[in-house]
Amino acid sequence: MTDTFTRKQRHYCMSQIKSKNTKPEIAIRKLIWKKGYRYRIGHGLMGKPDMVFPFYGIAVFIDGCFWHGCSKNCRMPSSNVRYWKQKISGNKKRDKRINRQLKKEGWKVIRIWEHDIKKNPKKMATKILNSLLLC
Repeated sequence: MTDTFTRKQRHYCMSQIKSKNTKPEIAIRKLIWKKGYRYRIGHGLMGKPDMVFPFYGIAVFIDGCFWHGCSKNCRMPSSNVRYWKQKISGNKKRDKRINRQLKKEGWKVIRIWEHDIKKNPKKMATKILNSLLLC
């Protein structure tokens, strides 16, 4: 199936997709901040975690369902299927590689799905807070 947009239109649409400071990220950050915990953004770690707690050695990634291939909510586009399968598969492999590397460096990695935050942000913030309390 061919794309319904011109190359210029498709480029514009794709350029509008945010890679940081998304609504789920901001929702979690606000809840964590209100509890008095401070974190870093863009700490320079491999994989660019969305939140880093250097004192606790915790890196938090908030994964979008489409881009990271969520088994519950990732709907594959009907056009250019081969490209998207390779892209999402590559993202999953990269996520695993990043997890292994950060763990090898002594970091605890927490990954949270976008749909879990939309469903219950307080529960996901509590998951992070509990990890901080265990350190």
